Amino acid sequence: MPAWHAVEEGYRELVERFGYQEIRTPLLEPIELFVRGIGDSTDIVEKEMYAFEDKGGDHLALRPEGTASAIRAYLQHGFQVESPQCKWYYLGPMFRRERPAKGRYRQFYQAGAELIGVAAPAADAEIIDMAVQFIESLGIGPVRVLLNSLGGEQTRPLYRKALVEHYSKHEQKLCEDCSRRLERNPLRILDCKVEGCRALSVDAPSVHDYLGEDDREHFDEVRRLLDKGGTPHQVEPTMVRGLDYYTRTIFEVQAESSALGAQTSVLGGGRYDNLVKQLGGRATPSIGFSFGIERLIMVMPESTHKEQVPLVFVAGVGKQSLDRALDIARTLRRQGRRVEVAHTGASLRSQLKKADKLGAAFAVIAGEEEAKRGGATLRNMTDGQQIEVRVDELSARLEELR
Repeated sequence: MPAWHAVEEGYRELVERFGYQEIRTPLLEPIELFVRGIGDSTDIVEKEMYAFEDKGGDHLALRPEGTASAIRAYLQHGFQVESPQCKWYYLGPMFRRERPAKGRYRQFYQAGAELIGVAAPAADAEIIDMAVQFIESLGIGPVRVLLNSLGGEQTRPLYRKALVEHYSKHEQKLCEDCSRRLERNPLRILDCKVEGCRALSVDAPSVHDYLGEDDREHFDEVRRLLDKGGTPHQVEPTMVRGLDYYTRTIFEVQAESSALGAQTSVLGGGRYDNLVKQLGGRATPSIGFSFGIERLIMVMPESTHKEQVPLVFVAGVGKQSLDRALDIARTLRRQGRRVEVAHTGASLRSQLKKADKLGAAFAVIAGEEEAKRGGATLRNMTDGQQIEVRVDELSARLEELR
């Protein structure tokens, strides 16, 4: 949990510095939201989504990702009219029935950010920079950014046709999934992990040969701004994302780590300029990213795990000392200390054994003799040294010894 806290608190702190505000969406949404938003030919919708009909006859799904839900909220609650530019972030559980792999679970925790209503290449560069800053803030590195452009609405049909022509020549060598994708979603073949399909993709047409002039200028400006900001990146022409809503800029942040085996991607995202329109609004340029918290924790060095405030154990000694121990514990907690207290009149030896078992850094012994002098014994549980301290000075002395 210290690692989880480091990720969650570090993420909140960083994205809020960039002006993002938190949004929370429900775990259950109408199935149609994800079919229309993610795409009915994606692996998520075809094979991985937990979907069911409830007792009222509504067709629902456990959310497999966060962007579609955020855009549904954006439209449903009138943001497109009242506040068309939004900067949102989220954290929470998502659900996919995919094959287990390192750092991947069927209920997994994901965090992400959405910048809605801005078309400028500067938005792409800024959100990529924010993503890299966050990953590096966790002590993960070295990292690299893979970058590509899928172009706009005019690019996709041209590129799709070129891919169909290429892979049709080798259809017998495609895996079962990719044979099905050939007609429905040939871009997904580029992302297939089966060795035979990967080999066929080496000579596949490049999307960059089909980019329109506006798309090319947009991509070149994103790269220029990343270079100017000192964010190293590498263009990967065959990279695609697993969701159909992506357009123009897409990116992945990869980390060198043996913890994930062959899977090195820790964060991914891109533009989805058509998603708001697909879900019933007017065309609204947008960009975002997401990452799985479990995967990040696997590659984080332990030195960046959030340290808890040192534990203080308060022990009461003698029949009259329990009330005093409770009072001391209450005071220290209100001063921001993490405190455990013995609730029964066990022997001092027994209480100190419990303090040691809990990993307490210090013990405060509230004995009857010390009470007469308005003090308590402060014991260092590491080396056993102890001193008598006035109760009203306990917090200050603990701060000195920390």
